[in-house]
Amino acid sequence: MSFTLHGLAVSGGIAIGQAHLISHATLEVSHLVISPRLVDKEVARFDAAVQRVREEFAQLKGRAQFSSAEFGAFIDLHMMILSDPELAEAPKHLIRERRCNAEWALVQQMEVLVHQFEQFDDAYLRERSYDVRQVVERVIKELVGQPGRMALRPGPGKGIREENLIVVAHDLSPADVIAYKEHHFAAFVTDVGGSTSHTAILARSLRIPAVLGLHNARQLIRDNEVLIVDGTRGVLIVNPDPRVLDEYRLRKSQIELERTKLRRLKTARSVTLDGIDIDLHANIELPGDVANALDGGAEGIGLFRTEFLFLDRGDMPTEDEQFEAYGTVVRGMGGRPVTIRTFDLGYDKDLHPGKVLGDRIQSNPALGLRAIRLSLAEPKMFQTQLRAILRASRYGKIKLLIPMLSQAHEIDQTLAAIERAKASLRAERVPFDEQTPVGAMIEIPAAALAIGMFLRRVNFLSIGTNDLIQYTLAIDRSDEQVAPLYDPLHPAVLMLLAHTIASAEKVAIPVSICGELAGDANLTRLLLGMGLRQFSMHPAQILSVKQRIMQSNCAVLAPIVRRLLRHEEPAKIREQLEKLNSLS
Repeated sequence: MSFTLHGLAVSGGIAIGQAHLISHATLEVSHLVISPRLVDKEVARFDAAVQRVREEFAQLKGRAQFSSAEFGAFIDLHMMILSDPELAEAPKHLIRERRCNAEWALVQQMEVLVHQFEQFDDAYLRERSYDVRQVVERVIKELVGQPGRMALRPGPGKGIREENLIVVAHDLSPADVIAYKEHHFAAFVTDVGGSTSHTAILARSLRIPAVLGLHNARQLIRDNEVLIVDGTRGVLIVNPDPRVLDEYRLRKSQIELERTKLRRLKTARSVTLDGIDIDLHANIELPGDVANALDGGAEGIGLFRTEFLFLDRGDMPTEDEQFEAYGTVVRGMGGRPVTIRTFDLGYDKDLHPGKVLGDRIQSNPALGLRAIRLSLAEPKMFQTQLRAILRASRYGKIKLLIPMLSQAHEIDQTLAAIERAKASLRAERVPFDEQTPVGAMIEIPAAALAIGMFLRRVNFLSIGTNDLIQYTLAIDRSDEQVAPLYDPLHPAVLMLLAHTIASAEKVAIPVSICGELAGDANLTRLLLGMGLRQFSMHPAQILSVKQRIMQSNCAVLAPIVRRLLRHEEPAKIREQLEKLNSLS
């Protein structure tokens, strides 16, 4: 029987192959009451299982060094979760207090932690609940005598090549994906996970299609059934009929042909038909992403999200650790500009799983003490990061970007903090670039509307369209109930973008877009017509945007876009956008 499932499109492309089901150990364990004289023995059994998993992670970490930075970072995260007292110690207290078996105590504590993670406002932190479950599952396997990662079946059936197999699982842990890195599967399909989950990030790094959040795919699909994975549209088709199969085979070959053609543009200048140079930069999360950025043809790093350095560990990185990370990126880019954003963390983004930072609970962390607000509230932590960034400027062109500014006094306090960091480095005779540019993220409507106070104080602007759209429309796009209302082409959003770009252009202040809009080739001409001259996006999107730039004439686009912006109906705007993209 043929049927279609819809999930989250997290890694583009099309894969056609046969289902390869992966089984996980169940976390539904029995509750046993043990004799008082066996309590110490049960605690020792728990400790031994944790230690064996810890050793396994250490071995996987060694293998990850030969894979990619993403793999190693997620193994580090799982090691950190395993070492957290909330998992490593609390279950032992339960065993002693309730005289229960280790498996049941561990699962009870896991549910407490998962509930805490699920309360976070930030999507990245909510998805870390999956990591907690995966770590616990590995310990449970040790306790019940089924150690090791998920076992692959002996191999594909006769006549089935491994690259034609599509992995179907409830979830995939980093260790599982490291194992699969040695294989060549066509795609990943999972019941859980989101766009910032490790499976999504790793699928993008491997450049294979992936659809996550399908809920019941693992239960509905059988081994060796024919699947079509559309990683661009978030669609999974099971047992497609011949007509659909032929259609997707044609689309797949067209995509592969287009990718081959795009690769030829890697070294080409990003210049419009009327001779305007456009800067195409990459967004990265970790130092290991530099290789992908260069391979994608990036002319620089437009956004280095430094909070990933904080989230992949349980404590605050030291100044030297941060300096090494920033320096690695700058040296790796070989003189190309690197824009480093100070960390965009908040009390909803806990540095220590299972605890609320500072014991401050907020009803709406997205509107609370986060990003620059938190940095200014924690001056010692802020100084550590500023000094590390400035020290790394000795190796190349660093631009310092500040997130979530909305008030003039916030800008002034930030600039004063930067001067204090510079003064301390001068006093210690530590070399750094005295002329390091300082920029502001425009991601709050108030900042876009009062853009003048930014233009008088900073050296450049970067528009974070993801947050700008959410705050403008009061819509959390990670909330399935209102996500369809998240509209980048809403007239209010376009007005804020156009106003910001035009205002910066008048005073010759460089402005870029680093949100998802920058990587959407269907919006490239719209942004060019607004006057945007610098884009920053995921490395995999650079060449398709470059192709659209090389086919565009800014002089022709500008008056058309001005007329488009007069429309107030999104449907009319989309209609005009289609005409804009059809121009030859």
